[in-house]
Amino acid sequence: MRRWELAIALDPGRGLPLFLQLAGAIADDIRAGRLKPGEPLPGSRELAAHLGVNRNTVVAGYEELMAEGLVSARQGGGTFVAMPAPLPPPPPAAAAQTPTYALLPPLPLPALAAAPASGTLILSNGAPDARLFPARALARAFRRAIEQRGRALFADAHVCGHMRLRTELASMLSRTRGLPVTPENLMVTRSIEQGIDLVARTLIAPGDTVAVEAFGYPPAWSVLRLAGARLEPIAVDSDGLDVDALEALLARQAIRAVFLTPHHQFPTTTVMSAARRVQLAKLALTHGFAIIEDDYDHEFHYQGKPILPIAAGPGRANTVYVGSLANLLAPGVSTGFVAAPASVFARLQSMRAASDARGDAAMECAVAELFEDGEWLRHVRRMVRVYAGRRDALASALTRHLGGALSFHLPEGGMGLWARADEGIDVARWAHAAERDGVRFFDASRYDFHQRAQPFMRLCFSYHDEAELDEAVRRMAAALPNGRRMH
Repeated sequence: MRRWELAIALDPGRGLPLFLQLAGAIADDIRAGRLKPGEPLPGSRELAAHLGVNRNTVVAGYEELMAEGLVSARQGGGTFVAMPAPLPPPPPAAAAQTPTYALLPPLPLPALAAAPASGTLILSNGAPDARLFPARALARAFRRAIEQRGRALFADAHVCGHMRLRTELASMLSRTRGLPVTPENLMVTRSIEQGIDLVARTLIAPGDTVAVEAFGYPPAWSVLRLAGARLEPIAVDSDGLDVDALEALLARQAIRAVFLTPHHQFPTTTVMSAARRVQLAKLALTHGFAIIEDDYDHEFHYQGKPILPIAAGPGRANTVYVGSLANLLAPGVSTGFVAAPASVFARLQSMRAASDARGDAAMECAVAELFEDGEWLRHVRRMVRVYAGRRDALASALTRHLGGALSFHLPEGGMGLWARADEGIDVARWAHAAERDGVRFFDASRYDFHQRAQPFMRLCFSYHDEAELDEAVRRMAAALPNGRRMH
């Protein structure tokens, strides 16, 4: 049995009893792993002689260590570092704990792609380019909002959003989109998805039928289903939602609402024609259904003037208007808003109060600061110029590198373009091959109501600059031979 190398210094002047100093020094060595489980400690007489203390001091020190469970005395003599106690059995895994009450099955989750490899260029991402985010301007505005408003900033929080931002938004929507909006019928939401959710729960009862675009935005469909809606897809063509097909549906059954993206239809980017807007408004007023208008990227219109929303036209009494500021800033700053007729808004406000009574007052005031000092308008103009240039760069690269493999119309607005592959191309196969070559895009099945294979794709230009877009299309072209159908 080897000797224990001692390195203990006891100080009678410390004010701590010597036996506790001894116990503490040995405990430190045990916890640091310098003394291993099962290792013997010196006998009390031997250690007392070595340290020049009374044997009772060592005995008391060992008893203190035994009380802490750090050492143990064995039958036949001797004190040893205690063996670690066995760990208690782990609690049952959470997955194995099943409640005894009935539970509905989970909702379908959106299709999530694996994280792309480093260096992959992403044409599937319609998010704004975070490199263009006005971080300094927003940071200054946020700091001013906090410093100038202090406690009142948070005391003034309102279920519909801070009055400063509602006032600025109402002015902007009235001036640029012709909407009959005041701060009293405008709600700021944490995101456009929250806005759609609140509108759905305000208007829809379980079993109600809601017409949606057959190519559309799956997260919105999920929100509508969560409110109990039964969805009916309506075809989309180069003039937007096929209102004649909607009218045929109305001849067979009543519907509660139509959900659509008329300005830049998602994902096809088509602009709904004026004639169809008027026809839809008449149908809504005659048949008594709501129009839920999702105008998610109104500012990004590059040719001519933006078309006024349906909510600004003759169908405004039946239209609830949902919009977002996220595409102008960044996905992490995902402020949305909802405008509705007064009677609808009263119900909408009560739904918000029941689930989310206080908004993000600090961020709302910071965004309001950007409106008030003109930075918001300057930023919008910068972004429109940048994205118009990127749209043209992507279109040019597609023509240059892919020739007739894709056909498309230059979109009037939005953050992506809709392209059709020629008959000899399997878009899903091409997308899979392209990912290996460092560019990501998806076939259009994820936007199709029935998730069918489609010869289309949505290629986004907002996330990358012109040089990156050109390189992305070059990589698409390199992968194209692997996307050809086998004969």
